[in-house]
Amino acid sequence: MSPAPLADLFADLPDVLALGAWLKNAACRLDAGRPRFSPVHGDLGEPQACLALEASAAALLRDAPRGVFAVAHDLHPDFFSTRLAVQLAGELGVPAIGVQHHHAHIAAVMAEHGLRGPVIGLALDGVGLGSDGQAWGGELLRVDTQGFVRLGHLSPLLLPGGDVAAREPWRMAAAALHALGRSDEIEARFAASAGAGTARGLRQVLQRAINCPPTSSSGRWFDAAAAALGLSVRQSHEAEAAIALERAAARSLAAGRMPRDTRVASVGADGVLDLRPLLARLFDTPPAAIDDAAAWFHAALAIGLADWAEAAAQGHDIGTVCLGGGCFFNAVLNRFVTFELESRRLHVLRPLRHSCGDAGLALGQAWAAAMQCQTAAV
Repeated sequence: MSPAPLADLFADLPDVLALGAWLKNAACRLDAGRPRFSPVHGDLGEPQACLALEASAAALLRDAPRGVFAVAHDLHPDFFSTRLAVQLAGELGVPAIGVQHHHAHIAAVMAEHGLRGPVIGLALDGVGLGSDGQAWGGELLRVDTQGFVRLGHLSPLLLPGGDVAAREPWRMAAAALHALGRSDEIEARFAASAGAGTARGLRQVLQRAINCPPTSSSGRWFDAAAAALGLSVRQSHEAEAAIALERAAARSLAAGRMPRDTRVASVGADGVLDLRPLLARLFDTPPAAIDDAAAWFHAALAIGLADWAEAAAQGHDIGTVCLGGGCFFNAVLNRFVTFELESRRLHVLRPLRHSCGDAGLALGQAWAAAMQCQTAAV
């Protein structure tokens, strides 16, 4: 069933302009409950994308007959979209409201489906700044009109070399080996593809935790899995490793080989979903079994995520789970997670009209900020 138009459900919300994220940037203005999106500008590391965002923000404001009550933005202070939001808010004399990245992903689903909550949110993507200043990306949230509570996250991996690790999946596989207590295998496994000296140096970097910020990013776990299976060592474009992993899994599933023995992820008392057992099984996969191992990884991850969300839903007496974030572009993961959650009698919602990734993020920012403004006005 298609969701009802937002205007039918949120006409009472104050109008808010939201300026989106860093990647796949797009702006959005809520206008009497209707989302007015700009075109997708691209990544804000490009000057033309920044100029396009400025022009779109100006156009959205010109077309706002009632003005706006706030300008919403990502929490990251260095994003061009954040700086522009603060500037515009100051010029307009309205608040600039920061909305945490993964909160916005789930809020976008809630906005599209006309929910005021509460819901359990599974937000899976590459990275977003958390409210604790850390790099988030695999988040279990409780979200309602008042905001969000972080109920748990994926077990963190170190990012050896910082941002470069997102471009070189072998570094994430090395980080997974380190997390498994198998750092002594790093040089032998990656000497051929990365160079013996580089692999040896990375092992030392991980052991000393030098320039190795932690992240709960789902995307980096997919990178680690792809590199562990030899599907991607370096990537030339975003999500290349994850796409290779998905395609391998799809080949196995298309051949009718269904994964078995997939309940291996576990949840700790701190709400952390431990994915290390999944990676432990991927290393040393023989070449003939790589596609099957990729399918197994997707199935095991989906069951772990569903168990995690089910426990949270039961603990908070909530029957709806919203799926958001760019990892849900992965059709295999999306299908497996949805099946597992629905088999537990949970109502599963995902974006239908708007992107589950960062191109749809501004809707969630605008909705969350509008809810905040409405609450403050009461």
